[in-house]
Amino acid sequence: MSKTSSPSKSIDLKGMKKVGKGALIAGGAVVLTYLLENMGSIDFGQYTAVAVGIASILINFARKYLLSYE
Repeated sequence: MSKTSSPSKSIDLKGMKKVGKGALIAGGAVVLTYLLENMGSIDFGQYTAVAVGIASILINFARKYLLSYE
């Protein structure tokens, strides 16, 4: 993990980006946990396979984007 160049008790733009990225990852985890807990009670009917496929694609996209974004 690289250190930021800001002095003690202050934060530069690079540090703010790291904090923001961490907040997005944590917020995404909260949303995904909520959705997974409640997904069992949602009835998609004949579109269940489509809903699962789309959810898988979106989750994989978000994971790749957030983990490889600098």
